[in-house]
Amino acid sequence: MTDAGELDASAQEFDGRAFRNVLGTFATGVTLVTTRTPGPAYGMTANAFSSVSLDPPLVLICASKMAEGRRFIEENGAFAVNILAAEQEEISNFFASRDRPRDSVAFQQYAYRRGPSGSPVLDGVAGYIDCRLESSHEAGDHVIMIGRALALGSDPEKQPLLFYQGKYRQLQAAAPAPPPVSA
Repeated sequence: MTDAGELDASAQEFDGRAFRNVLGTFATGVTLVTTRTPGPAYGMTANAFSSVSLDPPLVLICASKMAEGRRFIEENGAFAVNILAAEQEEISNFFASRDRPRDSVAFQQYAYRRGPSGSPVLDGVAGYIDCRLESSHEAGDHVIMIGRALALGSDPEKQPLLFYQGKYRQLQAAAPAPPPVSA
């Protein structure tokens, strides 16, 4: 660790890889952000997701300015955040691929229902929040989208899919505490 003076002096000189490596030390959940389109539904894997407010119930997602999903969300004014379960790594990889199908085939292999916004809510997720888009804010090469919850749900039996240092991870049960030592 460096002190604050060293951080200030060096913060202006780093490459994108160094920045990405440091961000990778923050463990995140993995989500599939979905929305309806004029044609087939759309989905994109994202880990830039956070709660914003409890009253009103707001969340945010971040999408690249270049992502077609960003355009669909802004046109529809709606999206759903599907919080992927530990066993849904395949879904994450499929929707993260630039080469995935962009037609109705994309959602044929995964069971889902439509939330109140019309956005797909996948079966088997750890949780979901179906949202109406409240606002969008440009920030660097991404757009921050804030959504108001219309519907939500979770499965307490499901463990979340996690991402840390460029790899998928899963929660592990904490080791039991050692027994007290008696005198």
